[in-house]
Amino acid sequence: MRTVRLMLLAVVVVFAPALASAQTLVRDVRAAIARNDIPGGAALVTSYRAKSGTTPEALAALSWLGRGALVAKDYDTAERYARDTEKLTLELLTTRTIASDSNLAIALGASLEVQAKLLAETGQRASAIAYLRTQITKYRNTPIHMRLTKNLNLISLEGQTAPRLTAKEFLGPRMPDMTGKPVLMFFWAHWCPDCKNQAPVVAELERDYRAKGLLVVGPTKHYGYVAGGAPATPAQELAHIDTVRKQYYNMLPNMAVPVSDEDAVEYGMDATPTIVLVDRAGKVRLFHPGNMTRAELEPRIQALIGEAGTR
Repeated sequence: MRTVRLMLLAVVVVFAPALASAQTLVRDVRAAIARNDIPGGAALVTSYRAKSGTTPEALAALSWLGRGALVAKDYDTAERYARDTEKLTLELLTTRTIASDSNLAIALGASLEVQAKLLAETGQRASAIAYLRTQITKYRNTPIHMRLTKNLNLISLEGQTAPRLTAKEFLGPRMPDMTGKPVLMFFWAHWCPDCKNQAPVVAELERDYRAKGLLVVGPTKHYGYVAGGAPATPAQELAHIDTVRKQYYNMLPNMAVPVSDEDAVEYGMDATPTIVLVDRAGKVRLFHPGNMTRAELEPRIQALIGEAGTR
């Protein structure tokens, strides 16, 4: 028995460095990118792959190199890392699904995102839109569908007619008729701390501009779990969403909450919060994944309120 225990201990010792490396690789690569040290990040990925192979974690880290190079406007390097990430991820996906490992979804989604942004940032907006539409068709109803839609919306939704909300479930006040009204759509998630931080800003603006016609609607979706990541049925999760709404979003008593996975996909609710402004003519005037300060958001609302209706 003592021999068996020693053998098991030896196995743990041998594999512990690789496990620790997998757990910290993405973090360390992102830290290198934050220091504008893309070669240093690349060296980390190369060293990891030499020891542990091309794992999903390695591909997630590789995808960050593409994103870092894109931010640095090093387009050739960004394209190389993005294409390498896509190719290597697709090779792994011959024996597993995107949903089998979150790192695979991160890697593939980021690689396609970078390639689309490269097209858009180099004056090929129409090609970027066509590319994303092709990828959305290819990866519809997979874990990267919303991410692809988000990126399509970022470069094409503003100025277009807002997709119609189709939710069948609602929380809070009765869903208002949005026709002819300036609307702030505040997409949020029950697990999202950034959404809770955004809520007071939205509440202040709703209070200050309600008399001028501003409507605030708070769409959300099911995620399949409740507090602590515990699995939940749709009914259980809906009850949990309502509990969170009452506890953390009570400063928005006039905000109707349509709950729809389909609406979340249509609007590319990959990042939370996502803020969408719609004018009286039903055109999208702002599509913004992520938080916004009052100073950033208020001028956009003032412009929305001041519009005569159509353009």
